[in-house]
Amino acid sequence: MIVLNVCKKYYTMLKDGRKTIELRLFDDKRKRIKVGDMIEFRCADDATDRFLAEVINLYRADDFFSLSQKIACQKAGFDTNEEMTDVMKGFYSEAKQKQFGVLGIEVRRI
Repeated sequence: MIVLNVCKKYYTMLKDGRKTIELRLFDDKRKRIKVGDMIEFRCADDATDRFLAEVINLYRADDFFSLSQKIACQKAGFDTNEEMTDVMKGFYSEAKQKQFGVLGIEVRRI
């Protein structure tokens, strides 16, 4: 099973269903994720706070700007595409995005 730690703000949105797409770098760990897989999401501030979700879709792109053209940014927890792109640069540099590409993981809580 894949385990993903998520900062509290976005974890809470995932847990209560306001966010259904988790954004990540498409690195070796995320390359293993397939539709139908189970992911255990853990709150980065409290590892005992966790829940399971099923992967229902995957969205690949070269960078978060390109990904913002393929998905509804609200499903990823953002009000605008610009906000999504700017916030994600804080997690993953443009160089890392270019090196690995990015992934939107659409999930359904179990």
